[in-house]
Amino acid sequence: MGQGWGCVRGRGLFLIHAMRLCLRLIVCAHLLLPGLGLQAAALRPPKHGAVTTVHPLATEAAEAICRQGGNAVDAAVAAGLTLGIVDGSNSGIGGGCFILISAPDGKLALVDGRETAPAAASRDMFLRDGKPDPAASQKGGLAVGVPGAFAAYEWACRRFGRVPFRIHLGNAAAIAKKGFPIPQAYAERLAQSASDLAADPGARAIFLHPDGTPLKAGELLVQHDLAASYIAGSERELDWFYRGDFASKVAGWMKGHGGLLTTNDFASYQLKFREPVRSSYRGHDLIGFSPPSSGGVHVAQILNILESFDLRSMGRDSADFIHVVAEAMRLAFADRAYWLGDPDFTHVPRGLVDTNYAASLAARIHRDRVTPVEGHGVPPEAGEDWYGKHTTHFCTVDSIGNWVSCTATINTTFGAKVVVPGTGVLLNNEMDDFSAAPGTANAFGLVGGEANAVAPGKRPLSSMSPTLVYHHQRPIMAVGAAGGPTIISQTVLAIIGVVDFGMPVADAVAAARFHHQWRPDQLTVEKKVGEGVVRDLEKRGHKVVVVDSIGACQAVGIAPGQFQAVADPRLEGKAVTW
Repeated sequence: MGQGWGCVRGRGLFLIHAMRLCLRLIVCAHLLLPGLGLQAAALRPPKHGAVTTVHPLATEAAEAICRQGGNAVDAAVAAGLTLGIVDGSNSGIGGGCFILISAPDGKLALVDGRETAPAAASRDMFLRDGKPDPAASQKGGLAVGVPGAFAAYEWACRRFGRVPFRIHLGNAAAIAKKGFPIPQAYAERLAQSASDLAADPGARAIFLHPDGTPLKAGELLVQHDLAASYIAGSERELDWFYRGDFASKVAGWMKGHGGLLTTNDFASYQLKFREPVRSSYRGHDLIGFSPPSSGGVHVAQILNILESFDLRSMGRDSADFIHVVAEAMRLAFADRAYWLGDPDFTHVPRGLVDTNYAASLAARIHRDRVTPVEGHGVPPEAGEDWYGKHTTHFCTVDSIGNWVSCTATINTTFGAKVVVPGTGVLLNNEMDDFSAAPGTANAFGLVGGEANAVAPGKRPLSSMSPTLVYHHQRPIMAVGAAGGPTIISQTVLAIIGVVDFGMPVADAVAAARFHHQWRPDQLTVEKKVGEGVVRDLEKRGHKVVVVDSIGACQAVGIAPGQFQAVADPRLEGKAVTW
């Protein structure tokens, strides 16, 4: 899916149109040294665009490539590669991503760069004496899946971008080599993970002082090995990562450290091109990501349930509103635990987003009390109609009509806490996103079933939810989030804010958040909802947990006459429009 028209939009277009081929040759002839980007006059940049990410340097890199002639896809690739340097505890080329692209002609590309289990993986590989061993699936070589982000960024750039992938890698390498002051939030994550990072020589050399203490806020984090890897990648691209030096180094390290990844696992990796999850909500059309993302399915399912209720009349921060939405979340997450998995290995019913099924679930919700949810529901045609076989989010838009919503991850903070010496690349621990045993929770407390059991070559279930919202057949909002299973609830709440309450995108992202994922049976709310609302929710039967902040949501919308890019105010990100 997307391959044919992607070629027309990419290099094939230059081969067909001689003038554009000449332009490309001119651009290539005027490229500066790797890391210095394109000459400003080489391409005509879009006059208007927007970018939002969780880190100013990533946003600035994305904006710069657009001003130098790139489009929104180039901006997304620049942001993703830069975030792997400046926000490497959350994402990077050692992990995976989902990229949702809407092209100017309205066609869609959904690029699944999710990690895959090694060929030697087995269903019970994380069981010890019959019980799950969380350490085995969360830290060290056994926790690592084959990374897909590098392939996904390269494909998106090659098919839809205007700037060669090698230039993106060179630009990002310059940032890694120069270094950047560590933000407070990054320093806190380092402190929390210091003991685990100290256990790995590769990670210890990068993130800790010689005495074992973590780098502190304001100190310069320079990553020479990561810069060298990006430069090597710019020279050989996919061959270097999946069939060359990087794959060999990782596979060699795995042999001596209990891991399963081999050079053949890398060479066998393939991107998947998914069909969109299409749904509607109060006159708006939604495009979400299909499994192994659970986000697209359950964002749609929750909103379908909520269409039976007049949310606007309840008030955005009222106990009535929080209760009803939380009940819809509980019902959807119960279905997630049973039905969701990699569609190439298990049957995921399309009926989960059926509006009649949603109405039947909505009828179970009581306005004045919590409704017991013992387990999953059974959507229509569940046996025959299936989908085809710590994280970061960023959005980019340009005036040409490209919209990109991308979520990238290495799973929990600092992934597997492993850096193969000489690479500088933090490796993911996405194997923890499988169900080690049916009914057992992972690091995020999510319970999974047989549909998400470990299998060779399988992609683990993900909560990543890159989403596009359309009105009158035109995109009006790109949105997504970071924060494990709260990604789904954050995305739902942002859409509700815009659609039901008519909020500007900035207000919708800033509004109070809450989250319920069925198991554990608790409603997590941000403290800004107020003590009175918390007491009311408790009276209705909710077990309420109050926290300072939930997740990180990024969005781009349309304000009168211009784009509106929004970086979550809970973080020190940056959003720009021009």
